[in-house]
Amino acid sequence: MAEPDLSSYANLDLDRTKRRGYPEAVYCAGKTPEQVKGIAQALRDHTGVTLFTRADQEHADAVRAVLPDAFHDPIAKLVAWPPDPPAPTGERVVVVAAGTSDLPVAREAALTAEYLGRATDLVVDVGVAGLHRVLAHVELLRRARAVVVVAGMDGALPGVVAGLIAAPVVAVPTSVGYGAAFEGLAALLTMLNACAPGVAVVNIDNGYGAGHLAAQIAAAPGQP
Repeated sequence: MAEPDLSSYANLDLDRTKRRGYPEAVYCAGKTPEQVKGIAQALRDHTGVTLFTRADQEHADAVRAVLPDAFHDPIAKLVAWPPDPPAPTGERVVVVAAGTSDLPVAREAALTAEYLGRATDLVVDVGVAGLHRVLAHVELLRRARAVVVVAGMDGALPGVVAGLIAAPVVAVPTSVGYGAAFEGLAALLTMLNACAPGVAVVNIDNGYGAGHLAAQIAAAPGQP
C-alpha cells in the first residue's frame, strides 16, 4: 500500500530557521511511526538541525529507516539530525536535575541546548534533600549564562539555585512525585511562587522548551 501524502497529516515550517534563527522541532507523541518517517523523508535534504522530541523506540526506528546515522537518546526520547551537534557559540548553559527520576526531562533540555549550538553541562541528582550537593557546583553554575533547573516532588530547587547565581533560571516542573504532587502540578505552583527573582517557568515535563529558551538566552549578541 502506498504511503500517504505528507500534506495529508503535516505542513512543515521549513522557513522557521530563516524567520527565527532556530528550526522547527518534530513532536512525535501522538504521531504514528509512518507519519514520523514521512516527515523525516521530507527533512532529509533540508539544511540545519532537526530535533524529533518525545520519540519512543518505534519513532526512532522510523527516523533511522530514512536517516540511518541520526542520533538517538532513548532516555531523553530525542532524535537529532544531523547526528553531530554544531560547534558551540554564545555562552554556556547548565542543566540541573534535582533527582535521577528527573533525568529524562533534564537530558531533553541539555541535548536541545547543545543541538541549538550552546556549550552545555548537565549536573545530576542535586535536589534539596541534600543541599550540599548543589552547593558543590556553585562555581559551574555561576559560569553559565542561563541555568535550567528540572525538579519534581516539591519543586523547590529552582528557587534555591536562583538565590545563588546571577544568571536567569529556567524552571521545569516534572511529573515525578507521590499522589499529592498531582503529576507535577505541585512543583509547577512552587516554581511559579518562587521567592528568588529571575525564575521563569515552562510547562510540566517540557525539557525541550526549557532547553530552547536557555539557548536563546545564551546566544551571542546579534545571534538568533
